[in-house]
Amino acid sequence: MNNARLSLDAVVFDFDGTLAKLNIDFLQMRIAVISLINSFGVSTDSIKALFVLEMIEAGRRLISQNNPKQESSYHRLANDLIEHIEIEAAKKGNLLDGTREMLDELKSRKIKTGVVTRNCQSAVNHVFPDIFTYFDAVLTRDHTPLVKPHPEHLRLTLHELQVAPECTSMVGDHPMDIKIGRDVGVLTMGVLTGASSLKDLIHAKADLILGRAPDILDIIS
Repeated sequence: MNNARLSLDAVVFDFDGTLAKLNIDFLQMRIAVISLINSFGVSTDSIKALFVLEMIEAGRRLISQNNPKQESSYHRLANDLIEHIEIEAAKKGNLLDGTREMLDELKSRKIKTGVVTRNCQSAVNHVFPDIFTYFDAVLTRDHTPLVKPHPEHLRLTLHELQVAPECTSMVGDHPMDIKIGRDVGVLTMGVLTGASSLKDLIHAKADLILGRAPDILDIIS
């Protein structure tokens, strides 16, 4: 590889596993959501394979079909349930080493930064209370009904940053981050600080794979 560096206008990051460690027990979350849906007299057999947020929405549709009067109550309970789990995990979480220093350096290079996360804003704030000091755009699930892997989540972030996809990179630890980046047309970078393996990120067709997010400073100008 030569010494040429990538020129980017913006870098968008995933949060959990990329910038921070929250230790969310997703198995516990799935079991709790399934139990809640079942308590409304609805079978979850057809939706168990979905991600948790998508399972909640699918459960809402099923409950609406069976008993529309219970739909709003279910949706409130489901969201309160997962937010509680996220916040409790965030209380024990921490930013990964080098995160603030990396963001300071990106700012000094006049590179815009954003966050795209399925997490709630309250949990993010627990781990990174001064996040808005460091980022030009932060879009949690509270800011859009179409969360990643739906491409609209990232498109909204690019719109807020006022940057083009071809001048932007998406950095994340999960194949979902690579998929949303590819769908929107940005450069995709996988990092090995989360739950996904090198094999997972290669299979997802990440353009580049880094050990950790701050390594991006070595490859962009």
